[in-house]
Amino acid sequence: MYAVIRTGGKQERVAEGQRLRVERLGEGPGAEVAFTPILVVDGETVLATPADLVGATVTAQVVGDELGPKIRGFTYKNKSNQRTRWGHRQQSSTIEITAITAAG
Repeated sequence: MYAVIRTGGKQERVAEGQRLRVERLGEGPGAEVAFTPILVVDGETVLATPADLVGATVTAQVVGDELGPKIRGFTYKNKSNQRTRWGHRQQSSTIEITAITAAG
């Protein structure tokens, strides 16, 4: 059984016991998070319409928070002595899928 969930503007295919990095959720480690699935596949049964997915949930537990790799940038304008250095590290949460429940 697997499901497709939407989180952070992206879609991810998940199965029970899987760990994945998603954009930061704002929850601390050990917190339970529920996602509404877009698609649930259980063997030959495929639930894809909103009517089929009423009551379906994907439950996950937050394992921890971490920072992504450092991205460094530099911009300048020629002949005007205008320079800017900038950096960014994307924040993310690691979650572990604990349960996928289909509707009904």
